[in-house]
Parts: sequence; C-alpha cells; structure tokens
Amino acid sequence: MIGVHGLALPDFAPGSVWLAGAGPGDPGLLTLLAAKALGEADAIIHDALVDPAILALANPAARMIDLGKRAGRPSPTQDAINATLVELAGEGLRVLRLKGGDPFVFGRGGEECLALAAAGVPFRVVPGITAGIGGLAYAGIPVTHRGMATTATFVTGHDRSGALPESLDFAVLAKLPGALVFYMALGTLDEIARRLIAAGKPPMTPVAIVSSASTEAQSVIETNLARCGEDLVRLQPKRPAIVAIGEVVRLRGWMHGFQQTATATAPAAVLTA
Repeated sequence: MIGVHGLALPDFAPGSVWLAGAGPGDPGLLTLLAAKALGEADAIIHDALVDPAILALANPAARMIDLGKRAGRPSPTQDAINATLVELAGEGLRVLRLKGGDPFVFGRGGEECLALAAAGVPFRVVPGITAGIGGLAYAGIPVTHRGMATTATFVTGHDRSGALPESLDFAVLAKLPGALVFYMALGTLDEIARRLIAAGKPPMTPVAIVSSASTEAQSVIETNLARCGEDLVRLQPKRPAIVAIGEVVRLRGWMHGFQQTATATAPAAVLTA
C-alpha cells in the first residue's frame, strides 16, 4: 500500500490491469486512484475521449497506445482491444486502460472486464466522473433539482451501426419527470427531438448541447426540441458532446455567470431557448 495525501492506496501490481475513468476532461476531476495509475503504469491504452492534459500526467516511460473509437473513422474492434489488454498483462506489465468519463457508463468497460476475467487476468475498476453529471455541472446544469427534476435518465444516442437504438421507448422517455441525458447523440439528435415531440414532449422543452465539457474548449448551445436539429446544422458543435433535455437546462441562465470552473474564460456558443 502506498500513501497519497495521507491515504493508503492499493498497489498497482505487475501483470494486472486497471480500468480507470478519466472524467469528462478537466485533469482536476481525476480520482486519486486514476492519478496514481497514470504515474505508475508501464502501458496505457487510452480512448479518443481522454484529454491531452490528462495524458501528459502519464509515467514518461509508459508505452502509450491509442485505441480510441472515432465516429466515421476506422477504429479498432472491441475484440482487438480486449486482446491487447490480455497480451500486455501477460508480459508482466502494469496496464492502465484509460477511458473518458466512467468505464461502466457507455464505456464498454464491462466487456473488457469479462474478457480479462476469462483470461485469468487480475484487474481493478477505478470509477470516473461521467460527462452526464460532471460535464453538465461545468456548464451550470444540475441533472436533478428539487421540484423540477426528480429523475435523471442516461441514454445512448446510437447503436453499433450509428443509428438510434430501436429498443428506445420514446413514449416512456417523453413522460419521465426529469432530465434526459443523451450520450453520443449528435448524429441522431434531430430524430430524437422529433420522436420525443411526437410522443408528447412539449416542443419548447429546453435542450443544451455541451461540447468538450469541462475543458478550455467547452462550448454550450442552448436551444429547444423544436429547433435543435436546425441549430445543430447551423452551429456544428464539436465532438465529444453531451445533450441534456429538460427544464433543468433553464437553471444555467441563473448559474453560469457566477460559477467558477476551469473554463470560465473559454469561448462559448450560446443560444437562448
């Protein structure tokens, strides 16, 4: 056990894999365990959503391997990523699998854990702050708020083919009394909005599109269901982005001018719903 800031943290043993969440972007949101793993890993397999400022904290001697999946570009298969983790651990290395956000929130961390378990490789899961909570918080949007949002629902915006998942029940989603938070939804947001409106969600329901959340490049587009598709085409927000739908988006107007964050001086594209 090694002490960090007075805390006893577990050893990062050779031949093991740590699956760690890097959070939404701001290095200050790393957990102590994730920071420890970055400094001690012999090999770091990271995805495309990990901010460069976080990768800069890595052990200088570590082997850096980018196996990120990128929309619309050739990407490594999940089987290839699983095999790489097993292979490197088999070499006796301390292997860090570093993911943006949290490994188990649309991060396919569960699949990697199952592959490691099947291969007999010891591993540790280090949770991270997911963009649907931390990223929205940096934009001044609480995912729950007393009297306004009694639920928060996280939804994936696309399936393996890039299309909106057929399993989503928009009749149910439209009636939930709280925030809908869509991940990886820029390509399907227009369809999401149309289907929510068709299912009874008011067209003027506020929508926020938060790009590069919690980084210096953060930008926020405030719009509504009726026009978010048009605004998406006109403003072309950058990936990665998180989409919040619901009345909690209105709270941003009361908060963001006073809220201190790492991105307080960053440029932002903002529309008022």
